[in-house]
Amino acid sequence: MSAQSGPSSAASAPALPDPPDVGSAEQALAGHPGAPRIRLHAGVAWLRLDRPAEHNRLDPADLDAMTAWFATLAADPAVRALVITGTGDRTFSSGYTLDAILSDLDDRLERMLDALEALPFVTIAALNGSVYGGATDLALACDLRLGVTGSRLFMPAARFGLHYYAGGLRRYVTRLGLSAAKKLFLTAMTIECDEMLRIGFLNEAVAPERLAERVDEHLAAVLQTEPVAVREMKKHLHQIADGHYDEPALRAATRASLDSPQLRERLTRQLAGRQKR
Repeated sequence: MSAQSGPSSAASAPALPDPPDVGSAEQALAGHPGAPRIRLHAGVAWLRLDRPAEHNRLDPADLDAMTAWFATLAADPAVRALVITGTGDRTFSSGYTLDAILSDLDDRLERMLDALEALPFVTIAALNGSVYGGATDLALACDLRLGVTGSRLFMPAARFGLHYYAGGLRRYVTRLGLSAAKKLFLTAMTIECDEMLRIGFLNEAVAPERLAERVDEHLAAVLQTEPVAVREMKKHLHQIADGHYDEPALRAATRASLDSPQLRERLTRQLAGRQKR
């Protein structure tokens, strides 16, 4: 939802075409007007919300297409990262319109965000501007949130009389803590960039002209990591945060990594590099 909107999904999901095969050139994710733009290149997927005249709001049809694409990405072992951003320099996204709350409210937003949260690789929200309503949960469903100075955050659910959905409340509390979640949900106050950093909504805030550079630096670091280790640690970090992790499974994953050829190969290369210095 947005400063003038709330979360929603359409009452009945239309049949979707298969998600497109995406090369390095950007293209529309679906055929409806204002659909997000996507590209996939060198192991990195990009999704750009593309309604700048409407603060990059989300449409119910976007959710179906995004959910389908996320499933495709999750099944592709070559994908190492996903970056989600918005068009322009004013707003990352304003979430849903009020009309969508009244006419198209179901659980598709929550299901799409749960799918985003569960992706087995690193996800980055590159917040090119302010973020409102349901789009705040879109950002929280990502692993990292890089924003720009001067941005703001607003969660207006209480002003609308809307009790937020379970997944969004969970993400707010596990990512930001109970006190921050209470302030944002129960007062519907706008917070500024400094507070977004302080409560952990943003990992970093940089000048707008440096956002692309910092995203690229994070991607360069991610592409040097071992995908299996990232996948397993991300899964277990989420379980620990939610308070229901399986310690024997976690320890088994550690043992498996110690026995993996990937670890042996990487450490052997690193030791060889040291010997050459």
